[in-house]
Amino acid sequence: MKKLFNSKESMVDDMIDGFVAAFPGVVARGDHPRVVRKAGPKTGDKKVSLLIGNGSGHEPIAMGFVGPGLLDANVVGDVFAAPSADLILEGIRDVTGEAGSVLLISRHEGDVINGNAAVMMAEDEGLNVRPLLMYDDISSAPKGEEDERRGAPGTMFIYKILGAAAETGMSLDDLVALGEDVRSRTRTLGAAVRSGISPLTGDVMFSLPEDEIYIGIGVHGEPGVARRKTGPVKDLVAFMMEKILEDRPLEAGTETVVMINGSGGTTQMELLTIYSEVEKYLSKVGIQPVSPMIGSFVTTQETAGFSISVFTPTSEMLSLWRAPQHSPYFPVIGLGEGG
Repeated sequence: MKKLFNSKESMVDDMIDGFVAAFPGVVARGDHPRVVRKAGPKTGDKKVSLLIGNGSGHEPIAMGFVGPGLLDANVVGDVFAAPSADLILEGIRDVTGEAGSVLLISRHEGDVINGNAAVMMAEDEGLNVRPLLMYDDISSAPKGEEDERRGAPGTMFIYKILGAAAETGMSLDDLVALGEDVRSRTRTLGAAVRSGISPLTGDVMFSLPEDEIYIGIGVHGEPGVARRKTGPVKDLVAFMMEKILEDRPLEAGTETVVMINGSGGTTQMELLTIYSEVEKYLSKVGIQPVSPMIGSFVTTQETAGFSISVFTPTSEMLSLWRAPQHSPYFPVIGLGEGG
């Protein structure tokens, strides 16, 4: 498959160049060129900062979600590779004031190792930083072993809700506790119909017969847990929703936020069809969907696939989910719901 880039060595920095040039009123480079932070003065001392380090190749996450009401900074690693601990430390230095900061860590081995090391180095420098581990993919570890699961697109609920809460002046300890509660209320399951291709090697990430769907792949093309024959979307959605609700049963009447995330090679037509089937499924079992989010936010190099994330918020969390934000690629939430 043909790809557009200058060189493998420069593709990440070229991408950041374009992003910063396109949105100069919202984002800026940090002291290190691989740190993208909010434009303007650094965060004041009374606000807790929120940042994350992650590999490239999944855009617009997380660089596209830097801005008021969301992330204060994103530390950008190489393609599908966690940024180094030293680089994450640069980002922490860039945004941490007296109120401290939360380093979000999506649970993947390299991110966890380097993120925790960066936190320790920051603490040695006297910076007040707390890590928050994020995981939601039910296919990666069984029920009862939730803390062994991978981070998946449902982690975006934490980005948004903690970003809004930080703007209210919430303390560092309360933000971490809120993030842990959001995490406990979120479940995600993904599926793919076609592999993406690594921009570094040109190789497909996994093989799949034309008439099969892969259930449970990770965001780096990690193996799934089951295969199904292709068929109507409603059957696939029903299968996936049964697995999600087996993992976290919900009572009838529960307000539930659904996120349908495209993996990079799935059209909006397909994603909206999937959401339609999810909405019908939830209505049948008496669960009330509210404030959905549908689009391609956590991608894997044109992989054709999607994930369903189900999140059951408290009233406070729902208000924070709907709160205004100003970032290049996070959508407006709650349109038509009165706010």
